[in-house]
Amino acid sequence: MKREDIIESLLRNRQSNFSNRAEAEHALNCVLNAITKGLRRKPRKIVITGFGTFRVVKRNARKGVNPNTGETIVIAPSVTVKFKAGKDLKRQL
Repeated sequence: MKREDIIESLLRNRQSNFSNRAEAEHALNCVLNAITKGLRRKPRKIVITGFGTFRVVKRNARKGVNPNTGETIVIAPSVTVKFKAGKDLKRQL
């Protein structure tokens, strides 16, 4: 599902009161911005009850292999986001 599909879904939902595409897109942007800002703050974790948990995880440097040359390379440390689905979401899938 793409961003545009989510916006269309918001517009078709009878429970939402969005009168046009701009309002639905603004609402989606607000939610995504809130999640992003929440992950920047300590404890770097967002829990949406019934849906799931987003958390920031630090990945240590590690060795990898270049698939084209077979050469061993060092992959730099990085920061990423992990998502764990909640019970309600798992049940619906």
